[in-house]
Amino acid sequence: MSHRFTRRQFATATGAVALGVSALPAASAAANPVAAPVHRNFPRDFAWGTATSAYQIEGAVNEDGRGPSIWDAYAHTPGKIRDGSNADHAADHYRRYKEDIQLMKALGVNAYRFSIAWPRIFPQGTGAANPKGLDFYNRLVDELLANGIEPFATLYHWDLPQALQDRLGGWQSRDTAKAFGDYAGYVAQHLTDRVRNIFTINESATFIDFGYGAGPVEMAPGVKLPQAGLNQVRHHVALGHGLAVQAIRANGRAGTQVGPAENIVACVPAIETPANIRASEIATREMNGGYLTVILEGRYTDGFLAYAGKDAPVFTAEDLKIISSPVDFVGINVYMPQHYVVATEDASGFALVPFPSSFPRMESDWLRIGPEAMYWAPRNLAKVWNVENIYISENGTSAADQPDAGGKIHDLDRIMYLRNYLTQLQRATAEGVPVRGYFQWSLMDNFEWPDGYDKRFGLYHVDFATQKRSPKLSAEFYRAVVAANALV
Repeated sequence: MSHRFTRRQFATATGAVALGVSALPAASAAANPVAAPVHRNFPRDFAWGTATSAYQIEGAVNEDGRGPSIWDAYAHTPGKIRDGSNADHAADHYRRYKEDIQLMKALGVNAYRFSIAWPRIFPQGTGAANPKGLDFYNRLVDELLANGIEPFATLYHWDLPQALQDRLGGWQSRDTAKAFGDYAGYVAQHLTDRVRNIFTINESATFIDFGYGAGPVEMAPGVKLPQAGLNQVRHHVALGHGLAVQAIRANGRAGTQVGPAENIVACVPAIETPANIRASEIATREMNGGYLTVILEGRYTDGFLAYAGKDAPVFTAEDLKIISSPVDFVGINVYMPQHYVVATEDASGFALVPFPSSFPRMESDWLRIGPEAMYWAPRNLAKVWNVENIYISENGTSAADQPDAGGKIHDLDRIMYLRNYLTQLQRATAEGVPVRGYFQWSLMDNFEWPDGYDKRFGLYHVDFATQKRSPKLSAEFYRAVVAANALV
């Protein structure tokens, strides 16, 4: 996951015990949810899934030829991770993936978004591929399909091979974008016989601003570039996306679907008047000018270039052509409204309304509660750029997740958050906004970037000392939503 700073039956109790998994209660009310009114339904064939990322759950960082990533180096640097931890073991998904797929099956989901660790495939970032690294993802994909779960792969969820950082300065170099395209082509050649949907890059805005800029929280690789350098990194990442799209088209099986997964800057009309709604559309285009806009339009907006001034990225017309290679869908990660917007009479057409100190937040203080973002983000994405296929590639929240005396976790705050956000998503789909699926972040607790293990986003609780997985009450809630394909 990340943030601005970072229908099948339940598994039987017998099967779950055999796997060492705590099953959801078979006799719970959610096992037979009340039929929802039609107006609460989601579209037929809607994809319901969960999402994870490789570095946050896999562990096994030194096994089967995997090379180091920038997050390995960063997490082992004293003072960088809040609780002093690292992801050397994380949730041990590398060994426990079959068990974890049974957790998905217990939820009834029909899709799973996971990321591929670039340094498992190319330990040095380029050069000879590591067959054992590919073997793991072959096993994972086959197990998912055997359980009726559609794999959605993400090529880059922030774990850049350390060798590319050392040799090239990471995304500061165009050569890293080229290396990413080569990696994407290799993965497409070997996996798209079974993996039909590929996300290229996850949340460019987050890892660029906080990994290479002076964001309020630091992330790997922990470089602080001047604005011109930061904008050039932004351009190289967009270029890497475009090269990956082209490589997937050239090397993947016919029919492979590809698109980005971006933490869209969600611009919400403060009051839903026609003028403010139009202002939110204008703001959506401008506030996403450094990544989504250039991908979907093949140009940087005049406002973006004027604001950058002498610090604007250096690029060519050919770069823009590559970056805007046609995509099949757009994934957006929606956690909160980044901005509330009102209309103005000046040339910009919009103004950003400041957040009051009393604005409600979840357990993570950065995560403002604004369910309406889940309506306006996809609605404006479709309206501004005529996007016909949208996935909510991430949505979820951390919670305190304190177990009761019996060890149960009644995470009502997470259920509140999900219910309200899904209500707004259902509003969007009912109005014809072309959202094709939703991936809840996250399947289970994991290594939460600079927060270490201090923040928990999972539907399943993980005891990192024993690696025991246990369902939270929110897992039962999500299972009921999936089973009904409707709000419950």
